[in-house]
Amino acid sequence: MFFVGDKAKMRFMQVRSIRFFGSALFLFLCGELLAANSPEIPVVDGGLGSCRADFTVKDGSDKPIYNAKIHVTIKYGFLNKRKAELEVGTNSDGKASVTGLPNLPKRPLEFIVKSGTVEKTVTDDPSDTCNATFDVTLAVH
Repeated sequence: MFFVGDKAKMRFMQVRSIRFFGSALFLFLCGELLAANSPEIPVVDGGLGSCRADFTVKDGSDKPIYNAKIHVTIKYGFLNKRKAELEVGTNSDGKASVTGLPNLPKRPLEFIVKSGTVEKTVTDDPSDTCNATFDVTLAVH
């Protein structure tokens, strides 16, 4: 035998549990959307071939560096008279890419990675590693 107060209490508990599970589902779905929205990786395209170089730049304490500049000068053409200078900055995850690198450069490419007063040179020969990945640590000594 139920009293009027017991029915109201049961209804209140049902509404409360539905609200709780609805809120939990909403937060779960929002979390999935936020996780999927990682920052876009900046890309610069040299338009000289199909090779690429992907960079992740971190500081001495293994934290990503935002807006570290990656610069490369590519000489090409007859007697290397033409040149393309490319530069890209890293995103908040310390990531950036350089695409359109020549497949068979006459000499290896030198990428200069710089943040503030600290810089490091990374060398790559796209004829050996067409899709190179570099983890660069910039640390003040």
